[in-house]
Amino acid sequence: MKEESNEHVTTGQWFVTMLVTAIPLVGLIMIFVWAHGDRVSISKSNWAKAILIWSIIYIVFIVFIVTVFGTTLLGYINLG
Repeated sequence: MKEESNEHVTTGQWFVTMLVTAIPLVGLIMIFVWAHGDRVSISKSNWAKAILIWSIIYIVFIVFIVTVFGTTLLGYINLG
C-alpha cells in the first residue's frame, strides 16, 4: 500500500528538489521516483506528476513541429 506523507514541504526541500531536477538524467529519474514512490509528500508527488504531463505535452508538440517543418523543408529541397 502506498504511504503518502501529508507533511509540509519546506522552502529548503523545494530548493533541493529543483537542484536535483536540474541534473541531467538524475533529475528525470527522481521525477519518476517522486511521482510514483512511497513516502513522498502529496504536494511533491502531484508536482512531479504535473511535470511529467507537461513533458509529454512538450515532446508531442516538438515532434509535431519537426514533422510539419521537416516535411516542408524536404519538399523545398526536392524541388531545387
